[in-house]
Amino acid sequence: MQQRSSSQPGRHNKRPFDRGTFFAATPNRWETSRSSAASLASSAATERSASSEPKRNLLKAFLNSIVALFSSSKTAAASLKSKAARGLESPYATPVHDLRTSRKGAYPGRDSPRWKEPGMIQFTMGEILKATKNFSPTLKIGQGGFGIVYKGTLDDGSLIAIKRAKKAIYNSHLNVEFQSEIKVLGQIEHFNLVRFFGYLEENEERVIVVEYVPNGTLRDHLDGIQGNYLDLGARLEIAVDVAHAVTYLHMYADYPIIHRDIKSSNILLTENLRAKVADFGFARLGVNEAGVTHISTQVKGTAGYLDPEYLRTFQLTDKSDVFSFGVLLVELVSGRRPIERKRELKERLTTKWAMKKFMQGKAIQILDPNLPHTSANNLALEKILELASQCLAPSRQTRPSMQNCAQILWNIRKDYRELLLSDSLPQFSHQRNPSINSDKS
Repeated sequence: MQQRSSSQPGRHNKRPFDRGTFFAATPNRWETSRSSAASLASSAATERSASSEPKRNLLKAFLNSIVALFSSSKTAAASLKSKAARGLESPYATPVHDLRTSRKGAYPGRDSPRWKEPGMIQFTMGEILKATKNFSPTLKIGQGGFGIVYKGTLDDGSLIAIKRAKKAIYNSHLNVEFQSEIKVLGQIEHFNLVRFFGYLEENEERVIVVEYVPNGTLRDHLDGIQGNYLDLGARLEIAVDVAHAVTYLHMYADYPIIHRDIKSSNILLTENLRAKVADFGFARLGVNEAGVTHISTQVKGTAGYLDPEYLRTFQLTDKSDVFSFGVLLVELVSGRRPIERKRELKERLTTKWAMKKFMQGKAIQILDPNLPHTSANNLALEKILELASQCLAPSRQTRPSMQNCAQILWNIRKDYRELLLSDSLPQFSHQRNPSINSDKS
């Protein structure tokens, strides 16, 4: 079942303000003379100068305070500008939160004795058994190829999710996936990625401890298992979240990372329906050398989401994630699984069926029957399917990057919201406002 922020630029060192240079002493304008008259004049001038010295000192102090205030304000503004620049350097960077003010259950606060850097907590088997009540079946919240996932509670009340590998199938192949997951999880941090706390590798036990996300998977919500079906606005927000998370993996992590298993059951939802991408068992470090275009590796992934070019050539690139994301977009708008075995043959492969309908100008037939046919929904449906068709291109060279996908989805969301707002405004028709007809007659 992870926004580390991008590298921060060094701070600009400003030259300190030299008040002594700015307020240089004014040369004495009075010249002494040997004549008595000149001496008297000089004495009088000296007395006047001495009497005005306190006033000049006050004025100088006042000017010093003004300059100091201006200098500090300028420095503060530059500091704020620098912080803002670092914050906006990547639109996919992790927002900085005070972990102590986070809602209980998200992850341990800084005051917790268990808190360390992500992935650095060293758990013991005793702590894992206590947190899960000896792996109680009542705390089981999921299951996958790696093993069973349990909900756990630490001594400080923090909720965690514990992935325990199946001992019966533990082998060298599973160990590779385990090591790959903890390696990837340990170097990434993003709001839309499930947060990694630590792991346990002891004898035959292999355990990964991650953030507990309370609201089930995206697939559960599309199936209506969690209650009400998601409206299209919520589905669009989830698509944006996933696009941001995968863009971070491809472009802003310490090393490029290819997830290889983007699918609805690997996307967890918070109580506010924010998406978090999970499960990095198939993840691989991507290309990080000039001139290298792909990684040759054994095919990993889930049927229905796999990039056909990767399946055919064994050449893995970040565009394989883009293809999987295209499948996910079709899944979001149609509500169907990528492979629908119970449907008639021509509709079993959802992306093939949906793209055929879209090319025939029958996009409306693809929309999830649980969603209403409004002007806002219909517009968003067309634009999302257009993006999906680009992501599903047979050749990786013609697919957009995940960053482009995120930007396109931002614009789709903007148009959707504007149209939704205009549809909700009162429509003053001639029937509702008879005065319009009377004015025209």
